[in-house]
Amino acid sequence: MRTTPRYNVALAIGVGILSSAGAGFVATDTLDASFGYPLRALAVLATLITTVLWVAGDQHPYPVIGLANYVTAARAALVALAASVLGQPTSSEILWALVALTVVASALDGVDGWVARQTAMTSEFGARFDMETDALLILVLSALVWQHDKAGIWVLLCGLMRYGFVAVGCLLPWLAQPLRSTWRGKAVAVSQVLGLAAALTPIVPVPLSNLVAACALATLAWSFTIDVRWLSRQSSAPGLD
Repeated sequence: MRTTPRYNVALAIGVGILSSAGAGFVATDTLDASFGYPLRALAVLATLITTVLWVAGDQHPYPVIGLANYVTAARAALVALAASVLGQPTSSEILWALVALTVVASALDGVDGWVARQTAMTSEFGARFDMETDALLILVLSALVWQHDKAGIWVLLCGLMRYGFVAVGCLLPWLAQPLRSTWRGKAVAVSQVLGLAAALTPIVPVPLSNLVAACALATLAWSFTIDVRWLSRQSSAPGLD
């Protein structure tokens, strides 16, 4: 039976907000970011957390938030910092900072799940928080790669494919069924983040960045095709086996 302890996530949310705001103000001073940068980061983080609470806020059955969700909140703060650069003029220093931020966020990606298992505090809320943070990071990176002319507008498909999958699932319920957890899926998610970060790196020339981004997109499309076929077989959807 699911409970509704939404108040339990307040402390983790506070950690994420303070981390995002503090890092945003540091970036404003050290990287010559615009004055509104910390405010944009806070807005992105608030939107992400509100979305997660809306869709999975009643799926955290423990009396405390748990260390794993603090880790995810810190990753969410890093993603918000990256997202706040979108549409803004940037320098090589900022791009390098974004790459470093992405590497840290990627390194922490497996930590929250491991901590949740070690502390026996796994939950659907934590899994959804982790998933939405990853999805937003990939969307942000794909948009940054396009913004800086490292690949064509097609690179946005790397970030939009998952959201499109969810949207289609609202029309086709068999697509909205839970997916199995596989090493293939985890590896592809990591490859998206690292591949797009590599394409964004200032020292990677445009022809090579196009190739890296194209490989990332092809890998993601391959993985989604496998998942769709698996869901089709599970539901025996006519004409899709």
